[in-house]
Amino acid sequence: MTMTSLLQHEVSAPSEGRRREIADLGPWFHNLHLPDGAQTAPRHPLGDFPAFKWAELAPWIPDDLSGWDALDIGCNAGFYTFELARRGAYVTGIDVEPLFLRQARWAAGEFGLADRVEFRQQQVYELAHTTDRYDLVLFMGVLYHLRYPLLGLDIVARMVRRLMVCQTLTMPGDEVHADTERDHDIMDREAFCAPGWPRLAFIEHSFAGDATNWWAPNDPAVVAMLRSSGLRVTGRPGHEMFVCEPTEDGVWATPAGLRELCSATGQPWPEAR
Repeated sequence: MTMTSLLQHEVSAPSEGRRREIADLGPWFHNLHLPDGAQTAPRHPLGDFPAFKWAELAPWIPDDLSGWDALDIGCNAGFYTFELARRGAYVTGIDVEPLFLRQARWAAGEFGLADRVEFRQQQVYELAHTTDRYDLVLFMGVLYHLRYPLLGLDIVARMVRRLMVCQTLTMPGDEVHADTERDHDIMDREAFCAPGWPRLAFIEHSFAGDATNWWAPNDPAVVAMLRSSGLRVTGRPGHEMFVCEPTEDGVWATPAGLRELCSATGQPWPEAR
């Protein structure tokens, strides 16, 4: 198999049998462009998804990922997993939905990438119980589905060796408050209402027909949350996407933060290590 992009033009109309084969694995959320020209979700309501997202992100990822280990969290049918594998990475994709994992494993064979990828049924929080580290972590379309978003982000951030990409649902507006670092008196809360203050909208019920859409942070809140978890934003490939690199800061850098995180994830407290 060549290292051409998955964003290829249709080369032939799939047969009825081929369409049935793909439909039997559905419903599909990722529109994969298969080597024979067939597509898995050609009538996707968002368009050619997630190809248009990858078109924005691709220039921010090294062309040659040979020797890199990558983790694709919330991998769905594996679109991003396969793109990273095509660039030479060995990629682990995790998702909680068995349907998506069946699709991804099938597609890995279609693309001839089964030896470069591995798919696991796994929750974000389960990553706390491993010492694995990855050169590149994709955390796309997951954060706002988490009931405990900062816990999930803290767990993921400590796994990053070189690069992480976070994409999340956000509320409108990108104004940034200029004075979030200054301490305030306990009764001085007006700043919380000022334009650009980091804030999250909590979604108690359903949003866009999905009851797992819990949060919509504003842009400054996403950046602040990433920073508090030990990540520095280094690029903005597109709307709601953040490219990050690890720092020495974050919850793992403070004894109190480490103790709290270990307690939340059932790990031994630092004193016991």
